[in-house]
Amino acid sequence: MANISFRNVEKTYDNGVTVIPDLNLEIEDKEFIVLVGPSGCGKSTTLRMIAGLEDVTKGELYIGDRLVNDVPPKNRDIAMVFQSYALYPHKTVYKNMSFALELQKVPKEEIDKKVREAAKILELEPYLDRKPKALSGGQRQRVALGRAMVRDPKVFLLDEPLSNLDAKLRTEMRSQISQLHKRLQTTFVYVTHDQTEAMTMGDRIVVMKDGYIQQFDTPQNLYNYPCNIFVAGFIGSPQMNFVNAKVEKTAEGCELVCGTCRVPVKDEKVLPYVGKEVIMGIRPEDIYVETSETANSFTARVDLAEMMGSEIYLYLTYEGQKLVARVPSEADIKADEEVRLAVDIKKVHVFDKETEEAICH
Repeated sequence: MANISFRNVEKTYDNGVTVIPDLNLEIEDKEFIVLVGPSGCGKSTTLRMIAGLEDVTKGELYIGDRLVNDVPPKNRDIAMVFQSYALYPHKTVYKNMSFALELQKVPKEEIDKKVREAAKILELEPYLDRKPKALSGGQRQRVALGRAMVRDPKVFLLDEPLSNLDAKLRTEMRSQISQLHKRLQTTFVYVTHDQTEAMTMGDRIVVMKDGYIQQFDTPQNLYNYPCNIFVAGFIGSPQMNFVNAKVEKTAEGCELVCGTCRVPVKDEKVLPYVGKEVIMGIRPEDIYVETSETANSFTARVDLAEMMGSEIYLYLTYEGQKLVARVPSEADIKADEEVRLAVDIKKVHVFDKETEEAICH
């Protein structure tokens, strides 16, 4: 079993700076977990504590049923893949992959079998006699994965492994790592600042900010039911629009009023906010071009129109507030035009202006 459990874990450095104040996290056996958040949020520190590269200041860290606070990295049965590949430049691909097993005095026949099996899975067989300098970035990263694979660890730790690759290679490697997880049936903990990587790879995602977990959930739930403004803005590209709106009571329930745009909300959780201002959240893809004048429509000025192929990103100004809309490229909208748009009333999020917590979705 390779479940990982953080129980009231704190990490404070010698200079007195606390980067993880109180972490409670349960990662299940064979799960693919992604830690995501802005720089300095504590995600890499969390990964390094699992690896044993950072000490736990307070609390308990378990891998399986074993308390590992004082267990050295080499005895934790984990393998780590770094952003920088960390390959030995003077060794061949074969030797890079076999080196850890040689240190463990594994028999040569077994080493050869494991290296060649990993090379076949990662499509590295033609490159086993090459040295790292003769490989592309994607091939080097696959060697780093292979070196981890041959050790047959309980837990794979991956620290921003794709950030040095170009966009096309990143997409290819994302799918390769996901397939590798399915094949190996091992616990993967993956750190990234790229929310696209997080959304496409993780079974569940840990969104972190300032050392605290903001939300730990499936990609779908993070996207559709963010718990606060930070998560709502961090997950999704372009990010969610946030506009000030006033809650007004109607015969049918409540409305969010922002200028001429009125959005009905039937959820009773909004009732305590009648007469008050809230933050209305709406994703760019949930704003669409409207030909007729409806209650949930509005006219905005286009500051910039970015052609993205099948769609256009419209950067807009409405009632002094900035918005982004994703519309089909057939709309053929240009900068400096006035355009009528509407909000999909089924996709609106409402947040408390003071606490920034979600009220309803």
